[in-house]
Amino acid sequence: MKVVKNSIVTLKYSVTDPDGAMVDDGQEPLIYLHGGHDDIFPKIEEALEGKELNETVKVRLQADEAFGEYDAELVQIESRADLPEELELGMELEGGPEDGGEGDDDFVIYRVTEIDGDKVVLDGNHPLAGKPLVFTCTVAAVRPASKEEVARGSASED
Repeated sequence: MKVVKNSIVTLKYSVTDPDGAMVDDGQEPLIYLHGGHDDIFPKIEEALEGKELNETVKVRLQADEAFGEYDAELVQIESRADLPEELELGMELEGGPEDGGEGDDDFVIYRVTEIDGDKVVLDGNHPLAGKPLVFTCTVAAVRPASKEEVARGSASED
């Protein structure tokens, strides 16, 4: 079976930076619903269209095609006293909207990137924001999506 719209695709993959340094060794396969459901980066989905089992594609993504450009406005310096007592580098914290907006989409996940005395630096950018990436993907399995998966817009969790 070929990779076509509304098929569930299982990929073996790895991600490197443009110099070949490993970013993600793809320990777990990536399973997604193919066909414009925003389950995978569009440029990768386009490269996989029509591929068959065991075919491999290598796709270079610029930062804006992957995790976005780095946004300095998503970096905040907060008082240590305003944050949880159990705080460590790399920890993730959910932050609310600065403009008073409402809704789940307004929340940002911040990573603790620096702790200096009573000041803490929080970064709301994805760790790979601003970086070009090279995805190497091999089609490991393809099957038709169920009606439920298509309606939901994503592969089953099982």
